Amino acid sequence: MSSRYADDLRLAHVLADAVDQLTMSRFKAQDLEVSTKPDLTEVTDADQAAEKIVRSQLARSRSRDQVIGEEYGTTGSASRQWVIDPIDGTSNFVRGVPVWATLIGLIEDGRPVVGLVSAPSLSRRWWGGLDVGSWTGSRITNASRLQVSQVDRLEEASLSYSSLHGWADHDRLPQMLNLMQRFWRTRAYGDFWSYMLVAEGAVDAACEPELALHDMAALVPILTEAGGRFTSLEGEDGPFGGSAIATNSLLHEEILTALALRDS
Repeated sequence: MSSRYADDLRLAHVLADAVDQLTMSRFKAQDLEVSTKPDLTEVTDADQAAEKIVRSQLARSRSRDQVIGEEYGTTGSASRQWVIDPIDGTSNFVRGVPVWATLIGLIEDGRPVVGLVSAPSLSRRWWGGLDVGSWTGSRITNASRLQVSQVDRLEEASLSYSSLHGWADHDRLPQMLNLMQRFWRTRAYGDFWSYMLVAEGAVDAACEPELALHDMAALVPILTEAGGRFTSLEGEDGPFGGSAIATNSLLHEEILTALALRDS
């Protein structure tokens, strides 16, 4: 792995290894503590403990870097920002659904440069970095390179999403429903998995109307290094626009147009 970000990617794997042990020990635990945050989303003791593990290790190995986490906010001030979602898919985690993952991303000077997604209950891990490519496997030394699909027609493409509720909240439900009918296949794989399937080439597009930075930062390098494109619904590249469209690049502009807000 020859890249200026190779050491950061190795560190992300070390962080994920530590978190995986913790989250798997709490998955389906009878004494799992679940509470509701002010935004009405669920949080568990596993979310909080996982983020603390990451923050503790980063404080030792990357003490000058800023850390942005879902559970404990932002600490530090630097051009290098580690963005952490300790458990993406907390509702699945709480219900015993194995589709959840830890997301670890690194942004440098406003550009996502490293991303890792670890889903231990699925025995899957994906990672990518600038000039490193995108990979999936259990270890760095036992990995397969990721490549998006070459499907260039919606009628032959597969779309993944999380739910329809958010599209209504953002006044785009008619656009989304019309778009879905144009695809060959639609499935709600949801959360991080939708985007990793796009990076693998198993799905051709994924989109969500509202996401936070910690939901997206780790996904972007993996997707783009696999040949895909990741923007907001308004077409802003990267994880900063509050929403997401991820595609194999070939379908991107057509989907952007289809989901655009209509003039009232």
